[in-house]
Amino acid sequence: MAQTARQQAADERHRLPVKTLVSASIGNAVEWFDWTVYATFLVYFAGQFFPSENRALALIGTTSTYALAFFFRPLGGVLIGRFADLRGRKAGMLLTILLMAGGSLVIAILPTYEQVGWLAPVLLLVARIAQGLSLGGEVSGASAYLAEIAPAERRGRYSAFFYISTGSALLLASLLGVLLTGVLDQGQLESYGWRIAFAVGGLLGLVGLWLRRSLTESESFEENAEKARATTHPLLRTVREHPRSVLQLIAITLLNTLSYYTFFSALTPFAINFRDADGNEVFIALSIGTALFIALCYPYGALSDRVGRKPVLLTWAAATAVLVVPLSYLVRDDLLSLIVVFCVGLALYAAMASLAPAIMSELFPTELRATGIGAWYNLTVAIFGGTAPLVITALSNRDVPTVFFWYVAVAAVITFLAVLTLRETKGTDLR
Repeated sequence: MAQTARQQAADERHRLPVKTLVSASIGNAVEWFDWTVYATFLVYFAGQFFPSENRALALIGTTSTYALAFFFRPLGGVLIGRFADLRGRKAGMLLTILLMAGGSLVIAILPTYEQVGWLAPVLLLVARIAQGLSLGGEVSGASAYLAEIAPAERRGRYSAFFYISTGSALLLASLLGVLLTGVLDQGQLESYGWRIAFAVGGLLGLVGLWLRRSLTESESFEENAEKARATTHPLLRTVREHPRSVLQLIAITLLNTLSYYTFFSALTPFAINFRDADGNEVFIALSIGTALFIALCYPYGALSDRVGRKPVLLTWAAATAVLVVPLSYLVRDDLLSLIVVFCVGLALYAAMASLAPAIMSELFPTELRATGIGAWYNLTVAIFGGTAPLVITALSNRDVPTVFFWYVAVAAVITFLAVLTLRETKGTDLR
């Protein structure tokens, strides 16, 4: 009987709380659905918010708005991250999903440049700023929550749900792209088709808001809440007391964000605009690659719980450094080539994505966790991820698009060296 009771307790400890994990992760899914919809559909709505007679200028204006919104991510990371350290992870996650859903619904109904002139891009930027603030806070709050509710020996598995949900939302965005590009012509896509995608994102946000209402606060936060409230100058403390962790987070995030925006965002307009690929085929290839990404996240998370974080991350960085430039030459008007590019790139990226919440959360103590992740992760993403579509567009216009992929390869080498300095954290308690 005692053996049975012990076995039941062990089974309970190792059973994944799927509903909780989905509820915690769905906000990140909504955030990235909306963010990806913007990046992948911008080729269709650029002329709606900027003068349509100059297509190159309209694309640059739209991608610049995309990039500028990223620079509000660090602010959102600091403000909402601190809010989550003071008021709780649940409160922070409810705030972020509300901001993102609202921003998406606003974009879906915005007037065009033809209707209101330069007020159109100004309103677009305001909506994107709200989403930038939201996304900055979402990553820190949700990452901290998933790490804090996980048993030490299963933190990699819990962490994987963060990007399983993200990948599922991205797959939905890609399939929506397949559907819309398949049933609507170019004129319809530019007129109203892109609005459908943003409206779907807003509705998903409302579903996520409802699910998150049922979450309970993490024990780790509750045990350290008073310590967090007594902490002054938290951002300065992350630098003064944890400089090594800050530098490691920046270096790892460098390749993390470039991998994401290369394969999930930048390649789509690059393939359509500069390699003359068929839009529908690009979305099909992206959908197949995204499905593979989703399938690999949990196995990678489980692998890190077994063999450690460092071997998985070192393999990811090394393989990306070697393969990213050759993959760029396969981006062409050919479905099979596009499938190879997206599947290889996203299979590699899944190794990092599955571990991101665990790795980031293991770098900082509880009272500084959301602030530390929110500030330094989002600052790196803003600088390198937010500018990725703009950089690849500018390089392509100068007929040197492959320089961007060499840029990613150099980032992979830097990240590889940074991972070598990490301490192994599998099975250890959070600080």
